[in-house]
Amino acid sequence: MTKLPLVAAPLAMTAYGITRIIGRLDGRYGPGPDWQIAHLLGLTGMILFIPVILTLRRHITTGRNLVTAITLLGLTTTVIQFTADILLALAATDRDALRRLQQQVTDIPGAQLAIYDAGPLLFFLGIVAMATLAAITRNLTWWSPATMLIAVVLPAVDLNLMPLTGLLMLAALHPLHTTTRTTKPTLTPAR
Repeated sequence: MTKLPLVAAPLAMTAYGITRIIGRLDGRYGPGPDWQIAHLLGLTGMILFIPVILTLRRHITTGRNLVTAITLLGLTTTVIQFTADILLALAATDRDALRRLQQQVTDIPGAQLAIYDAGPLLFFLGIVAMATLAAITRNLTWWSPATMLIAVVLPAVDLNLMPLTGLLMLAALHPLHTTTRTTKPTLTPAR
């Protein structure tokens, strides 16, 4: 796997957070270009986390199928959330219309829990678990899981900390740059 997603996924989250903060400066965040740009960056970051999760999976021995499935399920709900927010903002004429459309989605039985609450939480908890399991196999450093945990807790404290979340995730994943090197097979002469 290329190392690009290991850098691009967290940096897209940072870009989402920065764009969101800038968009909120005028007090009219969403719907509009600032909302769409921020959410497109967030969606891109989430999609780029697919190869990151698959890379982490290769460095885990215990429970790798289960933790990978849980993390990918959470990631899927997060992708659905960003996609819904983008599409609803396209259909909305102003902030009140966007809130009404979002309410219509969350009024669907189970949607609030699956798409906005518990579902995305599975991604964030899953990636911390994967970092922890990769550290147990010594493919990540001891501080990577702790850094990843801090990264995923920050948005729960305040969404304006999302730029820092991306940077901390980048730092937590950095040791994988040395363990994901691809080696070319050596050809030995036939005897």
